[in-house]
Amino acid sequence: MDQTRSSHNDPYHEPVLRTEVVELFAPVADGTIVDGTFGGGGHAMALLEAHPTAWVLGIDRDPDAIANAPSHRRLKVVNGNFADVASIVESLRSHEHEPPFPPVRGVLLDLGISSHQVDTARRGFSYHRTGPLDMRMGPDAERDAAQLLAEADVGELTRIFRTYGEERFARRIAQAIVRARPLRDTTHLASVVAEAVPAPARRAAHPARRVFQAIRIAVNAELDALERGLDAGIDLLPGGGRIVVIAYHSLEDRIVKARFVTGARTCTCPPDLPVCACGATPELKILTKRPLRPSEAEIATNPRARSARLRAAEKLHAGASGVEESP
Repeated sequence: MDQTRSSHNDPYHEPVLRTEVVELFAPVADGTIVDGTFGGGGHAMALLEAHPTAWVLGIDRDPDAIANAPSHRRLKVVNGNFADVASIVESLRSHEHEPPFPPVRGVLLDLGISSHQVDTARRGFSYHRTGPLDMRMGPDAERDAAQLLAEADVGELTRIFRTYGEERFARRIAQAIVRARPLRDTTHLASVVAEAVPAPARRAAHPARRVFQAIRIAVNAELDALERGLDAGIDLLPGGGRIVVIAYHSLEDRIVKARFVTGARTCTCPPDLPVCACGATPELKILTKRPLRPSEAEIATNPRARSARLRAAEKLHAGASGVEESP
């Protein structure tokens, strides 16, 4: 997720692929760019600084992000889930006292969690720090990690770890967690996971990394929110508008890629139909045939950027032609 510095000059989060994001939104910088995962505001402030005519609407589920948001006359930050972006924008438009934002012409999503969230032990996101089993990105989550881990049976935990963490030892870990209940805190959970994983598999990376990712995704319904948010964000854009998404693991990236490819198709007929009968026109033009990745120099200064993959697309007018993406 995008990163900046808080008002106390402590590291909040370094904005990943900052230059690339700024350049991709240059053609639509006379409108409002919706930063749907505002975080510390690093990308938003970079966009405002680089483009004097741009406005930014920041949205974040995390009240901490709202409380620490920087101040700027062309910036409005609200607490909410980006999946609800259409109703959020409509609500702002209906309030006469709100700043007169130009029409929305860009959408940015920087997925995952911020460094601030990971480094704040009380949030429960880190397997390196002792904290409560929370992992909620905002108060809108239906249950926290403690409730999920206490209530789910072996089958549900196995599905969560396998689906959202792509964890090959999912069932062994789920069984170990059920045996160890009640779990005290993040350190206890991490140790239970480590003991359940065979020794050779512990050497490549921390054995709890995928499990913590899976629990976080399940608690916050992240993939459902991403699918809904992509549709809502694209619908919000006019012809020529742009959407930029930065993903950090394959589950997110596959959803983004599939949505962009679907939007860029010129025909939705069954492949065995000899002549196109649907008359469909593409919705999107893909701007990144392959995802953009951080440079070695950026990774050296911000190691958490290593797994970032940026994809971008442009909303088309009816009748324009899309560009299929390379695999």
